[in-house]
Amino acid sequence: MKFTNSLAFAKEQDKKDPLKKFRKKFLFPQYKGSDALYFVGNSLGLQPASVSKYIQVELDDWAKLASEGHFDAHNPWYSYHEIFTKPVAKLMGAKDDEVIIMNQLTLNLHLLMVSFYRPKGKRYKIVCESNAFSSDNYALQTQVQLHGYNPADAIIEVAPRKGEHTLRTEDIIKTINKNADEIALVLFGGINYLTGQVLDMPRITAAAHKAGILCGFDLAHAAGNIEVKLHDWDVDFACWCTYKYFNSGPGAVAGAYINQRHVKNIRLLRLGGWWGYDKKTRFIMDKKFIPMKSAEGWQLSNAPVLSMAAHKASVDIFTEAGGMPPLRKKSLMLTAYLEFIINRINEKIKDKNLKLEIITPIDPAQRGCQLSIIAQGIGKDFYNALTKAGVFCDWRNPNVIRLAPVPLYNSFEDVWKFGQVAEKLLLQTK
Repeated sequence: MKFTNSLAFAKEQDKKDPLKKFRKKFLFPQYKGSDALYFVGNSLGLQPASVSKYIQVELDDWAKLASEGHFDAHNPWYSYHEIFTKPVAKLMGAKDDEVIIMNQLTLNLHLLMVSFYRPKGKRYKIVCESNAFSSDNYALQTQVQLHGYNPADAIIEVAPRKGEHTLRTEDIIKTINKNADEIALVLFGGINYLTGQVLDMPRITAAAHKAGILCGFDLAHAAGNIEVKLHDWDVDFACWCTYKYFNSGPGAVAGAYINQRHVKNIRLLRLGGWWGYDKKTRFIMDKKFIPMKSAEGWQLSNAPVLSMAAHKASVDIFTEAGGMPPLRKKSLMLTAYLEFIINRINEKIKDKNLKLEIITPIDPAQRGCQLSIIAQGIGKDFYNALTKAGVFCDWRNPNVIRLAPVPLYNSFEDVWKFGQVAEKLLLQTK
């Protein structure tokens, strides 16, 4: 499609958008009496307008039923997590028995590494990206220390080549092959939080497996953003949060995926808890832990129902929207339009020392809806000016501004308006 930098073009695209009704299902922060320009769904998704209703149902059942709500509530709390099995499995490209909604992201990462980081002999190293999110770094460092290794030796980081911002798949595979005899686990972010780069998860997984290595992914920035096919890709395990693109609230409950071949192996080491115990005999209260033969076997505790109610509100919206394919289709267009707008701004400024450099891959297949930019010549002052002008985006050290037009609630007009604000601010600087 040929884009045009005009309000009329943006309005026309929004008019034709089959997902346009979903914008009204979310609550926007306000700026001078109107919806703010919100591009931070990659950090915290907007609140679905239905969340308060969903939570109120559980509050009312708690008030009326107290402990009997575990079995007699509208959505019985005892089995609340089962509500998500089919819809989340579909959204994550998994089989029903491979997914579980539980805990929070880093906790799930630690629990999964208990099972899938099993160093033995000279195979004790982990391969990851050099600019992984801090929490992932801390998890990897402390896991290798737990097994008595030095992180400086046990963690192999793959970095972008000199002068580049993103990783090359061939460099990841080369690193795996070069160190295959020493690697116990390959673990990457499916989408890098800083650059917005989508990694080639199928090829990385295949390379790891060819070398006899387990492979997992942190999908914090991928879940609800791009189409993933975890089962078909034969990924061993993955985990994700739900407060970003899944719009389930700050600190919301998270998710995990464990491949079918692993969930059926009850001898696979894991940390045990009551809710991971075989539910057919759970109330016998036997001392020996017998896990369920599904991803549920990694649960520790019963469901945090109020948080899960918020997640249910969002998952129901995703289901109503038709799942990831239509969302991804719009996302490709919306993000391409943002790229177009940024390029038009640079052309108008005509100053190589004052420009918005996009560091996210230009190839649509290698990015989700996030574009990461470096504001050359103005840096954080530009971010601060955007914030003051009612544009919600975020800053990540050392010099990156992240923008994420989310297909469920952002519009082409939002993107066009961002361009108008950004251009004005840059021209004032010039």
